[in-house]
Parts: sequence; structure tokens; C-alpha cells
Amino acid sequence: MGRRKDRARTPGLWIATNELPSTGGHPFYQRLNRILDDHEFDAFVEAQCASFYAAKRGRPSLTPGTYFRLLLIGYFEGLDSERGIAWRTADSLALRGFLGLGLDEAPPEHSTISRTRRLIDLETHRAVFTWILQVLATADLIKGKTIGIDATTLEANAALRSIVRRDSGETYLEFLTRLAQASGIETPTRADLARLDRKRPRKGRNAEWRHPHDPEARITKMKDGRTHLAHKAEHAVDLETGAIVGVTVQGADQGDTTTIADTVTAAAEDLEAVATATDDHTAVIEELVADKGYHSNQVLVDLAALDLRTYIAEPDRGPRRWRGKAAAREAVYANRRRIRRARGRALQRRRSERLERPNAHLYGTGGMRRTHLRGHANILKRLFVHIGGFNLGLLMRTLIGVGTPRGLQGRLGAIIAMIVTRIATRWRDVVDSVVDRPPLRAPHHRFELPSVSVPGALPAATGRATSARCLPGRSAPAGSATMSW
Repeated sequence: MGRRKDRARTPGLWIATNELPSTGGHPFYQRLNRILDDHEFDAFVEAQCASFYAAKRGRPSLTPGTYFRLLLIGYFEGLDSERGIAWRTADSLALRGFLGLGLDEAPPEHSTISRTRRLIDLETHRAVFTWILQVLATADLIKGKTIGIDATTLEANAALRSIVRRDSGETYLEFLTRLAQASGIETPTRADLARLDRKRPRKGRNAEWRHPHDPEARITKMKDGRTHLAHKAEHAVDLETGAIVGVTVQGADQGDTTTIADTVTAAAEDLEAVATATDDHTAVIEELVADKGYHSNQVLVDLAALDLRTYIAEPDRGPRRWRGKAAAREAVYANRRRIRRARGRALQRRRSERLERPNAHLYGTGGMRRTHLRGHANILKRLFVHIGGFNLGLLMRTLIGVGTPRGLQGRLGAIIAMIVTRIATRWRDVVDSVVDRPPLRAPHHRFELPSVSVPGALPAATGRATSARCLPGRSAPAGSATMSW
């Protein structure tokens, strides 16, 4: 056989990243990044997370600014898992531009996101949530006078069949097998056990059963009538603006009357932090609106002691006896008079409107109806950033008319947002040239590309990340973004 002739190979192409064809990126994320940069978000989170990073040991790790931007992407893109966030980021040039990544930089792996979440504590996530509230306060989107309270159940990332008894450690499958044998089935099949489980009206009591991998999950009946292991998320919403000003995660078996105090306290602390940071000491809760699930004598007495005017819907409980309960009688009757007035009826309608939208965005569109995390602390970490994304969406709605990237799918909305973004960018460049600010964008690097066509466009990198290191003994995967201190 004759020798095969050598075919000419296309030589590698050397090109600078600034010479690649590019567009302005996604207008929504561009405008959002501008807001974060104008309020020095990266400097804030770097200062908050300084104790979790070592300056001279370990491999380069994920920067705090990049980590929290990844969680914001999870909310705006409706991604409910860290693996989904990593995949979506690697697939989108617009999201890479939002993170400040170039073509020569690998996006973070899902394990890097999980490791960073474990390293950064709950209080830091709450500080980010409070920082976003401060940004909204500068835009007059935080009033804090009248708040509404509501709760929802979140399906836990745990199977009900995996629960075990608290005293003996007996599994649920062993328990069903024992019941089947007691009923006369010596060797029950899987179908027999499933049929027996369906016939049981109660799946178990939380005092007797627990999940070995998520002990804080509780057996509860969901709104669709099915029984699951679940958690309870409770929100406090500013009824004047729609911003969420407080959130807690509780056990799903706890009633609303036992958890309202924690949520009101969390909202009051967050509003106090906002008032202190913005020199506005008028953001004090004065009125509280809730549904009938929160109505009880003790709740009304406790809230009245805090000088809060309550508008809590009252269930029909028939005649009541007030002997020896003067304080409760006064609180219940005062609340009843307020909710029967025109203002009380209007506040109840507004509470329904203001709380249904966050629930739809956070747990429907945002993908948190079934959590992929375990434990109240981990769920609350995610909720702090997701709710922060919802609040930033309110700010974006006032600036460009839409609060989510999907809102720009309409042609008119996209054109308006692009015009507003271009004007803001051009104005910022003019200001930077006048005051001689250092550029926000990093210099372009040179790298080798194969001889293929370049799909799409590359948004210019913002250069937020340069050189941080992990804690001693912990490493980050290669390709993770880095941070300078």
C-alpha cells in the first residue's frame, strides 16, 4: 500500500480576547452588575468573608463576590441545585460575563460552590441579605411601617421511607414488614408493603420518627394532601413596597402561633440594621397583618405589649369566656375592631397580593419548593440570597421596568433595557474619565484557540477576581475564580 499523503493542517490561531466579536451581553445582568459595582458589593463581601480565607496558603479558591453572584443566578434562572447553577454558568456567555470570567477561565464546579457554602457561615449570608435591604433603602423601597407575615412548607430533600425510630433505630421498612407479618403475610413483597403503607392514614409521629440525614425535617401533610418530610419558611414583607424584610426557617410541625415571634424579631433586627446603616431611624414596625392561622390570645397580647397594631384575621370560634383574661379580651377586641374597618380589609387584601408574588417567584419559578439542601442553616443560607435576588428584582423593576431576565423576552422591554443600560454605561465611562478612576475591567490575556468559528459573543470580563486562597487544609479545583485582598 502506498503512503498516504500528508494533509495540510490548519495552524492554530492566536488572537487577543479584545479582538473577538462581542456584544454588550445580557442587559439585565449588565444593569444588575452595575448596581453591585456602584455600591461596592465585592469589597463588602470580601471584608465579611476575610476570616474564612487564608492569604498565603492553599490553592486559589472561589471569591466571595463570585459565590454570591452564582446564588443570584440560581434565583434568576430558576435553578434549584448547585449542580444546575454550575452547568448553566458553563453554558452561557452572558452569565460568564456577569461573573467576570473570560474564555480562558473555567467556571466553578458544583463541588466548589458547595464547599464555599459550608465554609461561609450563616451570619455572613444574612449580612448580604441586610446589605441588599440597605441598597433598596437608598432607592426608597424600604418603609418598614406595615409588614405582613405568612409561611409556606418546603419539601425536604429526604425520603419518607428512610425515617427511623428515635428510640430503637428501626427503619420504616422494617416497621411495615412487622405490621404485614402481624396481619398474616409471612413474607410480604414490595407491593404488599406499598399497599399497606397507602392504607395507613398517619405515616408516623415526629415524636417517634426522624430522618437520619436530615434530623430537622418533620413529617407533615402538604397542601396537595400528600405526606412528606418538610421544612417551614416564614416571611415578613413590607406591605408598602413588597420587599421581604425578614425570613426564618422552622420545623414544619410547628404552628404559626409559635413561630411568629421569631419572624417578627428577625424582621425588626434587619430593619434596625438598615436604619443604622442609612441614618434613617424611622424604619420601625408599627403594624402587623396576618391570616387567621396566627390568631391566638397570647399572640395578640404579646404583640400589643410591643406597641404593634395587629390586623390578624379572626376565626369563628363561637362564644368565648373572658373571666380572668382582661388583657387577652382587650387585645382580641381591639384587633377585631381594626380588621372590620376599611383599612383592615384593605391591608388583608394587600397582604395576599404582596405575599403570593414572593412565594411564586421563590418557590415556583425559583425552584425552592423542594429543597436540595438539608438542615435549617443550609436552607436559610440559600433563602437569604434568593430573597435578596427577589428584592434586587424589585429595584430592577423600578429602573428598567422588569425584575427578571425573562421579563426582557418581549422585544419592547429588551429595547428599552438595552437603551437604558447603554446610557448608564456611557455616562459611567464619562465620569471615570473625568475623575480618573481605575478601570473596572481587567486587561485582556492572550491564549490559543483552535481553528473553529467562535459561536456567539463574549462579554468583557470585569476583573473582580485575582488571587485569594482557601483555608489551610482545603483546596479548590483548578479553574476556580480567585480574589485579591
